[in-house]
Amino acid sequence: MNNLRILDLAIIALYLAAMIGVGVYFSRKNSNPEQYSSASGKIPGWAIGLSIYATFLSSNTFLGVPGKAFGANWNALVFSISMPLAAWVAARYFVPFYRATGEISAYTHLEKRFGPWARTYAVVCFLLTQLARIGSIFFGIALTLQALTGFSMEVIMLVTGVSIIIYTVLGGIEAVIWTEVVQGVIKTAGALLI
Repeated sequence: MNNLRILDLAIIALYLAAMIGVGVYFSRKNSNPEQYSSASGKIPGWAIGLSIYATFLSSNTFLGVPGKAFGANWNALVFSISMPLAAWVAARYFVPFYRATGEISAYTHLEKRFGPWARTYAVVCFLLTQLARIGSIFFGIALTLQALTGFSMEVIMLVTGVSIIIYTVLGGIEAVIWTEVVQGVIKTAGALLI
């Protein structure tokens, strides 16, 4: 199957446009750098927790984990099942900690506590890990949508990536968190319905 109905393609396009719309909405709301980078600390903990949870729901969760479970073992499933608990712990304990200390991220806390080397080391490790993770996620998305739409993987990755960059750059962290909340609800509902 390599041709979705026009309605299905329109829903995908509408979804991407809505995510960009969220970025535009929050770009008008952001009045200073603190609002852009930390939403002035006003995002509720439950939304941050759901955002963290949604960050780890990806094409890997829906394609890679079942494939690995079928081909090898169920170890990856344990990680996936533990994500809601990890998101709750982060929202319950880590978010209040960072808000109380006035830190914007774990990296600034590491720098203040242990020095610039700790921050640099943690950032480099995180970026290298995420680069590989994002690559595999985009590959999974593109592979699936290529089979459904017939579009090339390169076009799918480019359109998806540019859409994400636009709403992130325009709307800042608040746009990112609220789009992830929506995505988390949609992906969880989809998984439960399937």
